[in-house]
Amino acid sequence: MFFTVIVVAYNAGDRLSATLESILSQQNADFRVIVKDACSSDGSFENARAHFDDPRIEWISSADKGIYDGMNQALTASIGNRGSENTRGLIPGSEYVLFLNCGDLFHDKNVLENVSALIERSISEGNGAKIYYGEIIETLTGQRLGVAPYMDAFACFRNVPNHQAILYDAALLSEEHFDIRWRVRADYEHFLRCVLKRGEKTSSMDIVICDYEGGGFSESPEGRKISADEHKEITRIYFTGSQRFRYRAYMILTLQPLRHLLATHPLTTGAYNRIRRSLLKKR
Repeated sequence: MFFTVIVVAYNAGDRLSATLESILSQQNADFRVIVKDACSSDGSFENARAHFDDPRIEWISSADKGIYDGMNQALTASIGNRGSENTRGLIPGSEYVLFLNCGDLFHDKNVLENVSALIERSISEGNGAKIYYGEIIETLTGQRLGVAPYMDAFACFRNVPNHQAILYDAALLSEEHFDIRWRVRADYEHFLRCVLKRGEKTSSMDIVICDYEGGGFSESPEGRKISADEHKEITRIYFTGSQRFRYRAYMILTLQPLRHLLATHPLTTGAYNRIRRSLLKKR
C-alpha cells in the first residue's frame, strides 16, 4: 500500500510540527505528506518547512475558503503531481489518502504498517473496499471511541467515523471532493455521498488510527449550532422522511441526550465508552 497524508494548516503554531513529527516517525516509509497552508501569518509554515527537510513532504501555501477548500486544493495538487513522469500515477486499490488536522497525531509509529497489512489481507480475501476506517482516541478524555463495524443507513445517519480515521482510495477522491457550502459537516456529507449515493464499499479496522485533539470551531457553541443545522439539511438529501422519523424516534427512545451526557462527563466517559465499544462489536 502507498499512502498520502494531507495536513491542512492555518496559524497552527507548534501543532503543525507535532503532527508532522508523528507522520514521519511511521515505520512504514511508503508514504508522502502534503502540507496545505492557508497563508499563515504566525510563521508556523515557514518554521516547519525549514525544520523538516524531507523529500516526502510537498509544501503548498495558498489562500483558501476554509479547511474543506484547503483539503480540496491539496487533493487537486496531489492528483496533478501524480501525473508527472517522476511520480507513480494514481492506481486504484493501491494508494489511500488520509487527512490529519494540525494537532492530531498518529496513535503510534506502527499505524500505517498495521493499516497496510489489514488492507492487503482484505484485498487478498476478496473483500477490498474503497473506504477503510478505524477508531480515534480523544486526547481531552483519553477515551477510545468505538465506531460501527459496518456502515448501514442508520449508522450513516447517526455517527460516521471521524475523517482523521478514514482512508479513502485515491481514485475515489479524485472524483469526489468536499462540498464547501457545508462549513462544519462537509466531511459528513462527503462520506454519505460516497457510501449512500455511489454505493462504495466500506471496511472497518479494529485499530486506533489517530489521537484526536478536538476543541476546534466545530466544538464551539456556534460550531455546534451550525453542525446541528447542517446535519438536518444533509440528512434531508440522503434519507427519506420515513427514515429520518424512525431514526430520530429511536434515538429519543434510547435516551440519546442522556447518553451524550454520559459520554462527555469526566466521571462517566470511561465506563460509557467501554460499554459502547463492546456493544458495537456485537452488532
